[in-house]
Amino acid sequence: MSEAPAAPQTESAEPATGPGRLDLLLVPPRARTGWRVLPARVVAMCVVELQKLRHDRTELYTRAVQPALWLLVFGETFTRIKAIPTGGTPYIDYLAPGIIAQSAMFIAIFYGIMIIWERDAGILTKLLVTPTPRSALIAGKAFASGVKALIQAVVVIVIAALLGVAMTWNPLRLLGVGVAVILGSAFFSCLSMTIAGIVLTRDRLMGIGQAITMPLFFASNALYPVAIMPGWLQTVSRINPLSYQVDALRGLLLGTHAHLALDYTVLVVAAVLGIVAASSLLGRLAR
Repeated sequence: MSEAPAAPQTESAEPATGPGRLDLLLVPPRARTGWRVLPARVVAMCVVELQKLRHDRTELYTRAVQPALWLLVFGETFTRIKAIPTGGTPYIDYLAPGIIAQSAMFIAIFYGIMIIWERDAGILTKLLVTPTPRSALIAGKAFASGVKALIQAVVVIVIAALLGVAMTWNPLRLLGVGVAVILGSAFFSCLSMTIAGIVLTRDRLMGIGQAITMPLFFASNALYPVAIMPGWLQTVSRINPLSYQVDALRGLLLGTHAHLALDYTVLVVAAVLGIVAASSLLGRLAR
């Protein structure tokens, strides 16, 4: 007769749970905190913001109309009449970096409306109860607006190239252009979110945004050199971050004289101060 089948093994096929594994079940691993978690959270928030473009890309197309009109109408007209001294540079060439900065600012300056909408929809409250630092929430949104502005800048550069603007195609200089656009947009989006934390409503934010957008633009060197401005406007231009952004873009794209070290220092400091200010008012916005 054949032998009886062997009895099944009573031991588990998995290795025995050691003391170390049992500790992990009872005590969860310590979460990363402080500066180690901040970059990952900033990137995560930035990606979440950019995913919204997958559902509606019309914003990028419609916002390309205004800079195109500035270059086609304003640029071409003032190039012909030669009314603004630009040091021998064709006016449309001189104008193109200013329009890049302008279009980036126009995208960012109303970014606070989005965070008020998130407050009204209950999304902001849910974000604030997560372990994500408030500065990471603001920085993620700020740099997401910078990436949107960078897409807009590419559109303006293509339009300017089609109009015959003599720009550099050096990869390192174009990389510097991208950094300047992102930093400038980060500041203006933080400015918008700071105002949102003060006024708390979309209607008030829209009114203030419309009231400060064109003065910021005209009180910069985007349309004309600082040297031809009246004295008081030159003072305003020197404290306007948009002037430093335009100076950096003009120096990188056209090869004109620029103060790049000063420009980038001002843009970095302005972006950091903007993140700090908006973060401090985020809790007030969510109440």
